[in-house]
Amino acid sequence: MTGDVTAGAGTSLAGLTEAEAARRRPEGGNRLPVEGPPSPVRLLAAQLVHFFALLLWAAAALAFIGGMPQLGVAIGVVVVLNGVFAFVQEYRADRAAEALRDLVPHRVTVVRDGRRQQVDAVDLVVDDLVLQEAGDRVAADLRVLDSHGLRVDEALLTGESEPVGKGPGDPLSAGCFVVEGEASAVVTAIAGDTRLASIATLTRTVERARTPLARELHRVVRTVTVLAVGIGTVCFAAGSLLGLPAGEGFLFAVGVTVALVPEGLLPTVTLSLARSAQLLAGRHALVRRLESVETLGSTTFICTDKTGTLTQNRMAVVRVWTPAGEVAVEGTGYEPTAQVHGTADAVRATRELARTAVVCSTGRAQREEEGDWIAIGDPMEAALDALARRVDLPGTVAGTPPGARRFPFDPRRRRMSVWEDGVLSLKGAPDSVLARCTDPAGAAEEAARLAADGLRVLAVARRSGPLPEDADADAAERDLELLGLVGLEDPPRPGVDEALARCREAGIAVAMITGDSGATAEAIARQTGLWRPTGRLLEGRELPADEAALGELLDADGTVVCRVAPEDKLRIARALQARGHVVAMTGDGVNDGPALRAADIGVAMGVGGTDVARQAADLVLLDDHFATIVDAVRQGRATFANIRRFLTYHLTDNVAELTPFVVFTVTGGSVPLALGVLQVLSLDIATDLLPALALGAEPASPRVLEGPPPRRRLVDRSLLRRALLVLGPVEATIAMAAFLAVLVPSGWSYGADVAPGTLAAASGAAFAAVVFGQFANAFACRSTSRPAWRVAWRTNRLLVWAVAVELFVLVAMLAVPPIADLLGQRVPPPAGLAVAAAAIPVVLLADAAAKRLAARRRRPSG
Repeated sequence: MTGDVTAGAGTSLAGLTEAEAARRRPEGGNRLPVEGPPSPVRLLAAQLVHFFALLLWAAAALAFIGGMPQLGVAIGVVVVLNGVFAFVQEYRADRAAEALRDLVPHRVTVVRDGRRQQVDAVDLVVDDLVLQEAGDRVAADLRVLDSHGLRVDEALLTGESEPVGKGPGDPLSAGCFVVEGEASAVVTAIAGDTRLASIATLTRTVERARTPLARELHRVVRTVTVLAVGIGTVCFAAGSLLGLPAGEGFLFAVGVTVALVPEGLLPTVTLSLARSAQLLAGRHALVRRLESVETLGSTTFICTDKTGTLTQNRMAVVRVWTPAGEVAVEGTGYEPTAQVHGTADAVRATRELARTAVVCSTGRAQREEEGDWIAIGDPMEAALDALARRVDLPGTVAGTPPGARRFPFDPRRRRMSVWEDGVLSLKGAPDSVLARCTDPAGAAEEAARLAADGLRVLAVARRSGPLPEDADADAAERDLELLGLVGLEDPPRPGVDEALARCREAGIAVAMITGDSGATAEAIARQTGLWRPTGRLLEGRELPADEAALGELLDADGTVVCRVAPEDKLRIARALQARGHVVAMTGDGVNDGPALRAADIGVAMGVGGTDVARQAADLVLLDDHFATIVDAVRQGRATFANIRRFLTYHLTDNVAELTPFVVFTVTGGSVPLALGVLQVLSLDIATDLLPALALGAEPASPRVLEGPPPRRRLVDRSLLRRALLVLGPVEATIAMAAFLAVLVPSGWSYGADVAPGTLAAASGAAFAAVVFGQFANAFACRSTSRPAWRVAWRTNRLLVWAVAVELFVLVAMLAVPPIADLLGQRVPPPAGLAVAAAAIPVVLLADAAAKRLAARRRRPSG
């Protein structure tokens, strides 16, 4: 209903001029004050007091108490270095997340210079005339001038989930969402002057829920840490029983603990997730939470929209049926010129139909400065505007005339109408409109024929006569005269068929969930390759109420569900989840929000989607393309595999670092300690970390989408078997062999003392063997099934550079006297160095043999 509320000072119904808006725009524009990033000092301090850090600080304190200040200082340096590294990664991840959020601009429809246009929300100024419709986020504080069935979700401010009706004179607050209807409103406050800005501090107290990946990582971390402390304690007790002095026993107990604690695990995971999110952003997919990257890789069922996701969302009217005959339209995009084929009577009837259709449309076709015609607003309504121009109605302007009553589109009615000067103009779904027409003879059959050709069908009707002031939509939309049917073409997106085929290879079922008719939905499903012999065509009204029955009915690849109500999507997501599926649900409308939140991965459209959908989603498609979802799933699987790669790498090296302490303990000190605590610390920080980071950047395997997604934990039996029973023991054996290869030729015998120089050279050989083993281990971990030499090194140049740096660090630690003396080692003799270098081929061969044996076990017998 139109009210008599006036606009703000200096504002007319033609809106501000661009010059006036530019003059009024404050520095910084319409940006809400946001909480500044945490202080770098606070972030760094947090990295120095977490569970791992406290454990190591305690070890450092005990080292000082035990009279080993050098060890205490070294452990403290490790804690600080690890904290700095973790801080850098978290800081970079936060900055990356902020940059990614900026990839989805918030656009607002305004009236300036007397014409409707879209601007960035940051450019709004006080007294701007703003047009709001269902799905929009309110970008500033407004006062309603004119409203048509306007209802607003104010839960952000009030906590009440029930939408609130708004009429002329009522305020709208920034941050709220329009869920129904339309309105024009004037801006009353922007940026820091809005109501939202005054209560923004409330949102800072909300803690983000932990994802399954975060819970799994913390489980792994705490388990390994408890084991490290436990094994260290056991080693200390065993050493004491075997006669080891208390000081030496404490030394190796601390070494055992440090050797097993994976100091670099969490920052490595963070970097891997952040890198994956950046890669996806380059592929037009915005990840709103880093942990969602891994969840994507576990997706087993995708529920996708049709329009804009499987199709191009570039509507064009190609056929019009009227009682006077049919018209064919051949044009390009939204351009106003086209070839119109039909009888004179049919063309005249099409003109009348087009005139009526644009009266109840707000979208329109507009020419850009470059000369291209684009859709402003709803692409379907822009296509109707283009049709009006193509049938010689140049003066027709889309939009509700001033003083008209408007009954906005409702997803349950599936139609909308405008009443003005005694005429009601209406458009909507054929089955919704035809039932209200007085003489729709033959129209239902024509609608079915158009839909069977894959066209989206729209019915246009009108009626003349008075309309009571209190009449609602149901009372107004009766006794209609059918003007005709419009067949709109929305071609399938290029590459959708290949993307759907990749889903099937990956064991992911796909269902189409759409509000279109069954005939149209099935035709598009067949054109894109979504339709499968196992699939079903269902209507929303046919869906069973029982969740178990619903899940069983839908759990088939290629299912098409048409004419769905908004609440159906939520039920579908929950029913499939109850059957064990990890569900990705796409959506673009305001009513899709609950389903997007309920799904394991909510996927919103970044181009054609509403702000409500984008806020509720975990993933935003910046190109609205279904193939981008498949790319995101591929990257998610790659991320999961990379986390397992560097977990294997870490655990393997921990076995090699632990073994010298175990041998020292078991022999009661008769075999000297091959690696000291400082050497273990330098292995963990100086040489171990860079290859682990490079493994986190391993590109996706070409076979990552072959077969169903992995349904296992990050650390499972196969990973532990490979790290603790194959790679780790081999690397540890070579390290001890290199150590003994220096000791024995020098005349050492079991239990005898060793000269300091000889022990330093032997320890250098063991240290070099572990580093060489790391070289081979890093390349072996790139694949769980293929030998390292069958994985092209060029596909991960970061790993090559990491190993090159590691080699440089090894030389420095062995040959630079101050560093070597601090670590208690020196360059080993040729024999020891040769045995150490043998770690590379031995580890690689052992890895290849284990993979070949595992492949034989998996191969079916007979």
